[in-house]
Amino acid sequence: MSLALLLAACSSDGPAAAPSTGGASAAPVATEGSTLAIVRQRGVLRVGVNDQLPGFGYIRPDGAFAGFDIDFGRALGAAIFGDATKVQFVSVSASSRFGALSAGEIDVLIRNTTWSLSRDSSLRLTFAVPTFYDGQGVMVRASDGINSLDDLDGAVVCALTGTTTQLNQEDRFAGTGVRYQPLVFDRNETLQEAFIAGRCDAWTSDKSQLAARRAAFPVRAGGPQSLVILPDTLSKEPLAPLVRDDDPAWADLVNWVVLGMLAADELGVTSTNVEQMAESPPSQEVARLLGVPVQGTVFNPGLGVATDFMRAVIRQVGNYDEVYQRNVAPLGIPRAGTLNASWLDGGLMYAPPYR
Repeated sequence: MSLALLLAACSSDGPAAAPSTGGASAAPVATEGSTLAIVRQRGVLRVGVNDQLPGFGYIRPDGAFAGFDIDFGRALGAAIFGDATKVQFVSVSASSRFGALSAGEIDVLIRNTTWSLSRDSSLRLTFAVPTFYDGQGVMVRASDGINSLDDLDGAVVCALTGTTTQLNQEDRFAGTGVRYQPLVFDRNETLQEAFIAGRCDAWTSDKSQLAARRAAFPVRAGGPQSLVILPDTLSKEPLAPLVRDDDPAWADLVNWVVLGMLAADELGVTSTNVEQMAESPPSQEVARLLGVPVQGTVFNPGLGVATDFMRAVIRQVGNYDEVYQRNVAPLGIPRAGTLNASWLDGGLMYAPPYR
C-alpha cells in the first residue's frame, strides 16, 4: 500500500532568495542515475519532514512549512539549484518516514530523527552529521506534583510509536522498581488530545519536542504554564538528516551543506554580510567557503554543485546560528551552554576544515 504523503511548496521566514552570484562556475553535471541528477532533472528537491512540531517542522496558518528542519531542507535546495524555494516538503509520520525514504518518495529525510546503531546498520540508510543534539525527557502536569522519574510509579506514560522512546524508557526504568504503563500513538496531535483528556500521566519524547509542544499547548488545556519538563535526561538523541545508502556522493552533499553552515557560523559569515565577505574575504578559509578565488584559484569542493554553493545557502537561509535563533531559541531552548553550541563555546558543533 502506498504511503499517503502531503506535498507543499517551500516557504519560511528566513532571508529572501537572491539572484545567482554569477561569478562562480556553473553546477557540474551529476552522474547519470544519481540522486543529484534525478533531483536536477525533476527540478525540485523532495524532503521528508514533520508537520506537527513547532520550531522544527510545522505548517503555519498561511499553509507554508517552517522550522529548524525545514530550513536545512531549504539550504539543500539552495545548494543544488541556487534557489531555496525549489523544495517540496513531504509530511511523513514517525512510523512511515523510513519507508518513504527507502521507496524513493523523498530524496532526504530531515525530520527530528535519532541516529542509532540499529537504524544505521539495518535500514540500508545513511545518517548525515547531526544538526541537533537532544535527549529524551518527560513532561507532566504542574498540578500533579511529579518532580522526578521516581514519582512515575504506576503512571501511564505516553509516547509516539516508531521512535526510540519506548526502548529508552525500558532501559532507564529496568531494575529501578518503578512500574509504568506505556501507551503509544501514531501522531503528536492524537497523543496531545489523549494527554489533555487525562489518559496520560506523563508524556515522553525528545526534550526539544516537549519544549515545542509545551510552547504551543492550548490555552483551553491550561497553556504552557500548566506543564513541567522534568530535569532528568533519559538518553542521548543526536538528530540528523538521513539518505539512502546507495549514493555516497549524495550523502556527501547533504553532509557538507550542514557542515558549511557550521563553518559559516564559526567564521562569522551571515546572511547579512555574506556578499561583503565574498567581495573582500577576511581569510583564505572564508574565500574557499564562499567559492571566490584564493591566489587566482577557486576551490572546487567536488560535490557536483556550483563552487559558490555555500554563498547561496548562507544568503538565502543563513548560517547554523541564524537558523537556530530563528526557530529553536523562541521555544525557550537557548543555544549557549548546550551541546548545540559551537565547539568554540564548549559545545559539540564542529566543522572539519573546508579545504
